[in-house]
Amino acid sequence: MRRTSWESMADFLRQRLPLEEFEAWFAPLQPESTPGGGLTLRAPSQLYADYIRDHHGLLLAELAQAFPTTPVRIVVAKGAEGAQPLPFRPAERSPLNPRYTFASFIAGPSNQFARAAALSVAENPGQAYNPLFIYGGSGLGKTHLLHAVGNHIVAARPGTRVRYVATESFVNELINSIRLQRMPAFRETYRSVDVLLLDDVHIVAGKERTQEEFFHTFNALHEAGQQIVLTSDTPPAAIQGLEERLRSRFVWGLVADIQPPDLETKCAIIREKAHSEGVDLTDDVVLFIARRVRENVRELEGYLNRVLVFLSLTASPPNLETVRAALTPILPEERTVTPQEIVRFVAHHYGLKVSDLKGRDNRRSVAFPRQVAMYLIREVLGLSYPEIGKLFGKHHSTVIYSIDTITESRRSNPSLDATLTTFAEHFR
Repeated sequence: MRRTSWESMADFLRQRLPLEEFEAWFAPLQPESTPGGGLTLRAPSQLYADYIRDHHGLLLAELAQAFPTTPVRIVVAKGAEGAQPLPFRPAERSPLNPRYTFASFIAGPSNQFARAAALSVAENPGQAYNPLFIYGGSGLGKTHLLHAVGNHIVAARPGTRVRYVATESFVNELINSIRLQRMPAFRETYRSVDVLLLDDVHIVAGKERTQEEFFHTFNALHEAGQQIVLTSDTPPAAIQGLEERLRSRFVWGLVADIQPPDLETKCAIIREKAHSEGVDLTDDVVLFIARRVRENVRELEGYLNRVLVFLSLTASPPNLETVRAALTPILPEERTVTPQEIVRFVAHHYGLKVSDLKGRDNRRSVAFPRQVAMYLIREVLGLSYPEIGKLFGKHHSTVIYSIDTITESRRSNPSLDATLTTFAEHFR
């Protein structure tokens, strides 16, 4: 089918404008061919026509150069001047999920700081940390904490105006409000809340009009002492396309990260979730599931849900054989890794012999790689402390100390954290 002139022009404009800007101002224009090969674009109101001419004059000049045989003019559609904008009706806010509470959030070394910060904000909104900015990878519990903050505040302070919204919904509401001339009511909706919970704020990156509007919304709420909690996939400094004035405000309060859960936390999540469904799983089953998921808690819960449904439908016992049968169709091929393989790998990396790691030499150059090997065996294979101790001829208390030492070092040493992440991926 032959493309119309306006379709080609629209593609040209999309390539040069943020999507929200195109959708707000150019998408509503109604094209109409004129004699001689020209094109008339009818705007729904004078506001649209004036805005395009005032803010996109250079772009219209580029358009004329790119399509010299199709002169364009923008006019106001007949009857549009007398049209009254419809009253603003904000999108129905996403209700707080009652299952997402602090009690149901499993805390561990990877997320306990973020949880503590969120709880502090929930107990003292507008006073503890404002804003609270929580960042971390997908599926690690950021949205859970946002809802937990909201649920806690609503329960403790009935009547508090709490609004949870995904940033994508915020952007869409803004676009519609601009198109329908409802901006005063839109601003009132977002600037009159007591608590604003905004999920995935990194989505505003590169959207100039959204950032402009949110900047003023942020200022209004913050100056009024209203609580703001934001989540993002990355820390403020790493959000590309974010205006510096917003970036600086995002770090005014407290920035807290959520890291992928360690083995113990994954096991605790599985046990708690299964217990809530009335199913008790043995340690070997819990470890089997936990070791199949590298980072994503949401994926972990998905695997467990599949297991629970399988057990319910087949009336099978919750043993390792049954769980393996339930998950095998969706799991990658399992790789068999032995403790000896991990020890050899670590020894080779640090230029040592296996006998060095299993010996009595406690010099730093040997003791540290030994601790790394113990940590990896625990992390990758889930062996108990006594089992690891036997491998190295050490008491289990030494193993606990070694693993705790590496765990603490990993938190404060980004280089070591990256190295251990690479090591663990090698064996999975």
